Amino acid sequence: MPTIDINDAKARLAALIDDAANGKEVVLAKDGHPVAQLVAIAKPSTRVKFGTMKGKIWIADDFDAPLPDDIQAAFEGK
Repeated sequence: MPTIDINDAKARLAALIDDAANGKEVVLAKDGHPVAQLVAIAKPSTRVKFGTMKGKIWIADDFDAPLPDDIQAAFEGK
């Protein structure tokens, strides 16, 4: 993992960002002391894996049954 002084990094920022995007990690140093690390952001997975919530959620048998009159009235602002 290369260590780059902040002053040098200013001039090479675009190249350092490209390096990070390609999986390289760069340590930024100030006065010879490491202060930050430049790494790529992990891409979130957009793939849905079905069945991952099995056994963790359930739907009541009366889920779509009419609400009691007093609760329905509250929803309608009455």
